[in-house]
Amino acid sequence: METFKKPSFFILAALFASTVACAQTAEDIVKKSVDAIGGRDLLSSVKSVVIESDFDFNGNGGTSTTYILFGKGYKSETDFGGTKLIQCITDKGGWTINPFMGQPTATALPEDLVKQSQGQFKAGGPLVDYTANGGKIELVGKDTADYKIHFTNSAGADAIYFINMKTYYIDVVSSKMNMGGQSIDRVVRFSDYKKTDAGMVLPGQQAFDTPQGTATIVNKKIEVNKAIDPTIFDMPK
Repeated sequence: METFKKPSFFILAALFASTVACAQTAEDIVKKSVDAIGGRDLLSSVKSVVIESDFDFNGNGGTSTTYILFGKGYKSETDFGGTKLIQCITDKGGWTINPFMGQPTATALPEDLVKQSQGQFKAGGPLVDYTANGGKIELVGKDTADYKIHFTNSAGADAIYFINMKTYYIDVVSSKMNMGGQSIDRVVRFSDYKKTDAGMVLPGQQAFDTPQGTATIVNKKIEVNKAIDPTIFDMPK
């Protein structure tokens, strides 16, 4: 029996060592995710993105244009048959025009919502520089398709990123947002990733799950490093 015990021990030891070597940390997974969409060096060269999209919410269609000047401002304009919904976040604050909620003129957004939304100011999203604002990441599990990375920071971000095990693209972001002292769950699903002319990879479609229904955005045109007039982010008086 001794002749079988020793080889069996070494086989088990080798299998254990292989398992340990293949284990991935949250940092490993996030790095591969950032590399999959272009890598930190390329993303750091991206200064702006303009996205034209079709928008649908519970069968009500419209068009949307999003302007992002990284580090400075984010603005989305959604047109429903001539009625515009506008939301703008900057490095100094935020505002909205929402006739559907009785806000036909520019209204300041809550400070906590602004802070939690400023992660959009980084090309590739907040995971590209997750240590900013005291950010932390943790691998909290996985399912059949995705790793689950929990991301938090001192600005109030609290989200689970579902990162695909094969492509390392982000499939889903499930987050909690604090609005007026009330915690709100927000789920965004990403799909149809495509490489832009600048080399940056972006999702072609997003679906936002809300208590009222699902909003779907299909990107029709993406322009990277297009000149954006920063005054478009100024709150109208």
